[in-house]
Amino acid sequence: MMMDYELEEDKMGMTVTSGSVQLKKDTQNLIGISIGGGAPLCPCLYVVQVFDNTPAAKEGSLAAGDEIVGVNGKSLRGKSKVEVARAIQAVKGEVTINYNKLHADPKLGKTLDLVLKKMKHRMVENMSSSTADALGLSRAILCNDSLVKKLDELEKTSELYKGMMDSSKRLLKSFYDLSQSHKGFGDVFSVIGAREIQPKASEAFMHFGEAHRNIEKFGICMLKTVKPMLSDLSTYLNKAVPDTKLTIKKYLDAKFEYLSYCLKVKEMDDEEYAYAALGEPLYRVETGNYEYRLVLRCRQEARTRFAKMRSDVLVKMELLDQKHVQDIVFQLQRFVSGMSNYHEDCHKQMKAADIFPIEVDLLRTTINYDKSNEFNDQDEFDDEAPDTQPPTEGKIVSMD
Repeated sequence: MMMDYELEEDKMGMTVTSGSVQLKKDTQNLIGISIGGGAPLCPCLYVVQVFDNTPAAKEGSLAAGDEIVGVNGKSLRGKSKVEVARAIQAVKGEVTINYNKLHADPKLGKTLDLVLKKMKHRMVENMSSSTADALGLSRAILCNDSLVKKLDELEKTSELYKGMMDSSKRLLKSFYDLSQSHKGFGDVFSVIGAREIQPKASEAFMHFGEAHRNIEKFGICMLKTVKPMLSDLSTYLNKAVPDTKLTIKKYLDAKFEYLSYCLKVKEMDDEEYAYAALGEPLYRVETGNYEYRLVLRCRQEARTRFAKMRSDVLVKMELLDQKHVQDIVFQLQRFVSGMSNYHEDCHKQMKAADIFPIEVDLLRTTINYDKSNEFNDQDEFDDEAPDTQPPTEGKIVSMD
C-alpha cells in the first residue's frame, strides 16, 4: 500500500540537527548499522542499531533513532530500507552518510510502562523457565546471569569471614585470660620468693615468678601481632564485600532497564507488523515513528550503561576474589607466625626456669621454742604432779 505522506511529522517535542559523516567500510563492505522505517509506511528512514566494533560505532556520530536522509549527497526520500541498504553497499571503500541527529531526552522514554517491565524482569530473574511459563511471564535474554550467582558465593565468603572473626575474637580473649593467669602465677611466686628466708629457695621462686611474668609479656606481644587480623577481616567483610554487592545491584538495575527497553521495542515491532498485516495505518509510524525512535535511543544508552556496569562488576569480582585468596593466606601466615613465636619464646623461658627440685633446709625453718617460752611454772607442776621433777632438756617425757 502506497502512502502519500500528507500527515505532518510528530516529533513529540524533540529536535533534530543535520549533519554528515564519512565512514570507511570494513572488510565485509559494511559500516555496522541496521536501518528501519521508510516506504511504504513511514516517511523517515532511521538507524535502528549501531553494532559494536564497527566503523559506525568507532566513529561515534550515528546513534539509534537518527534519521538517514542521504548517501553520498543523494536524497533517500521515499525510498525503502532495502533500497537504502543497497545504496550503501553499492559504494565501495568510503561512504558519506547524510543524517538528521535526533536530540532526545532519555527521561521521556522512562514511562510507567517501562517501570512495570523493569519490575517484571526483577521477578522473572530468579524464576525457572517452567515457573515463568506457568505464570504467563516470558523469560527475556540475559536471565539467570552468571554474575548474579556470584552474590551467593559472596554471601558464603561473608559467612566464612564472619566465622573467622568470631573464632579469632574468642581465641584472642582466651589468650588474654591465659596471659593474665601467667601474670597471677608470677606475682604469687614472686611473693613466695620475697618471703622465703633461705637465699637459694628465694632466688628459685623469684626466678620462676619472673619467668611467668615474661610469658605474660609474650602473650600480650602475640595479641598485638595477631589483633590487626581482626581489623583486616572486618575491612574485607564490612567494606569490600558491601561495596561489591552495591556495584552488583547497580549492574542489575542497569540490566533490567536495558531488558525493559528491549521488550518495549519488541512490543512496538509486533504492533507495527500487526497493523501492516491488517493494512491499517498506525499514527506513530505515519508521522515519523518518533516514539519508536526515542525508545531505540533509550535502549542504546541503556545498553551502554549495562555494558559498562558489567565490565565494572567483572573487574571488582576478580579483584575481590584475588584479595580473598591473598588475604586468607596472609592472615593465616600472620596467625601461625605469631603462635609459633609465642610458643617458642615460652618454651625457651620455661626451659631456662627449670629450677625444680628446690633444695630447702627444713632445720632452719623449724620452730624452736627458747627456754623462756617453755612451760616451767612450778606452781602448775606442783598442783597437778607434786611428786614429779621437771623433765631434763632433750628427753621425751611420758605422762602417766
